[in-house]
Amino acid sequence: MITTVTPTGPPSKWSGMLSRLCGSSQPAVISAQGIWSGDELMRRAAGCADWLDTILHDGGSAVPALLTSNPSALALVIAGSGSRHPIAPLGPRLTARELTACIEPLECPVLVTEPEFVDVASEVAARTGRRLEILAGPTSSQRSLDLDPPNESAAFVLHTSGTTGMPKAVAYRQDRLAHRVGVNAAVLSLGPESVYASASPFHHIAGLGNQAVALAVGAAVVTMPRFSIDEWSRMAAAAPTHVLLVPTVIEMLLDAGVLGEVPSLRVLQYGASPIQPATLRRAVQALPAAQPVQMFGQTEGSPITCLTSADHALALSGDVELLGSVGRAAPGVEVRIDQPDEAGIGEVFARAPHFFGTGADGWLRTGDLGYLDRRHYLFLAGRSADMIIRGGENVYPIEVEEVLRQSPAVDDAAVVGVPDVKWGEVVQAFIVPNSEGIGLSEAELRRFARERLAGFKVPSLWTFLDEIPRNSSGKVMRRSLRTHLASTDQSQPDRTFPGP
Repeated sequence: MITTVTPTGPPSKWSGMLSRLCGSSQPAVISAQGIWSGDELMRRAAGCADWLDTILHDGGSAVPALLTSNPSALALVIAGSGSRHPIAPLGPRLTARELTACIEPLECPVLVTEPEFVDVASEVAARTGRRLEILAGPTSSQRSLDLDPPNESAAFVLHTSGTTGMPKAVAYRQDRLAHRVGVNAAVLSLGPESVYASASPFHHIAGLGNQAVALAVGAAVVTMPRFSIDEWSRMAAAAPTHVLLVPTVIEMLLDAGVLGEVPSLRVLQYGASPIQPATLRRAVQALPAAQPVQMFGQTEGSPITCLTSADHALALSGDVELLGSVGRAAPGVEVRIDQPDEAGIGEVFARAPHFFGTGADGWLRTGDLGYLDRRHYLFLAGRSADMIIRGGENVYPIEVEEVLRQSPAVDDAAVVGVPDVKWGEVVQAFIVPNSEGIGLSEAELRRFARERLAGFKVPSLWTFLDEIPRNSSGKVMRRSLRTHLASTDQSQPDRTFPGP
């Protein structure tokens, strides 16, 4: 059994919470390659720590690593936390340019990669002057891991999604991560008997961030290197009790008729965007024993708010507008709206002990715009950087997008602001039509929007796409839409949706 340095008293740090895994024969990681017990995971982590010591001389700086969700990646993260070499997982599907922008600010002289991503990793290493190190399957070790590090030390480092700018590094402090474990576990009813699965990439808070919570409470983690229908079916064999999906993936699984393959499921967690009422009803019918829960947060702090299973029950019984919200403040969280306009919309500020990216005053400035209704439910209106100002009037993208998606001719929609000589900005819509939309003109869709929106909110320009670009968390990539506009001629007359 591995020897550890354990904290005295109740664990107040994430690493200390992992001490429950030492010597445990209970499953900790379930993958296509088999099952690791808690003790094996910690022994493999010790082996990774030995390896980190051989490739690095000084601790403290974040170690960039191209990783997918698998047992070796989890062992490496635990090793980094327990050896003062915090790991900074990055998305291996990012381009060399995007990875370079994330890695250059980090002081670590090496770049770690899984063998699958050697080609792009080699290019990034050359661009940034790093030494490339390849992570093989970790061997076991009896080495002592430090499970009682300083409160302020980083357990690991995650990068923001970069939907409105380049990704930023966020250090996950040991003490604050321990607080987050308590909040998440309470909201999700997550405990030692749970089996947690996430379809989110490892480098996201919805991936590693939530797997770290599950391991800390003694739950087993089901790893999924990349999502697919086949992976979902394989994951179902592990009998998960909790799973995290984005609404678009829920719809994909429903359409494939496989969402209900997991009768063991007790909590269906979703995030990144609101769920459509029809999708929720279909999901509840497919998984009648699973309680839906939505969490709203970001890399710098999550959860901020929660839409609980009780809230979903209210929505299904007629209070449908709740599904447009992201719920009420999570336990221990203060939420306020900064400098609200006449409609009550302003930037969402939040404060809690489990946040990582707060200012000196303790408030997290989320960059999200929203308002609180009379029952204190939070409704988002978009990112502050995405707000469109047309002729002095504020237009919030999410409101317009939700209306456009209500059209029976539309599968998906997104809007951005574009410069205009007369109005300053006008609304540009991007539409993904469905089969009912064939032959529908912009004028007809504009009339549909005008019946539901004030005139200044109705899109002036329309572009039809096969799909809306979204990142792996399901968020609209508005920068990609603007790049698309810059590369195409938008000065076209009224058009109709293209045929097949």
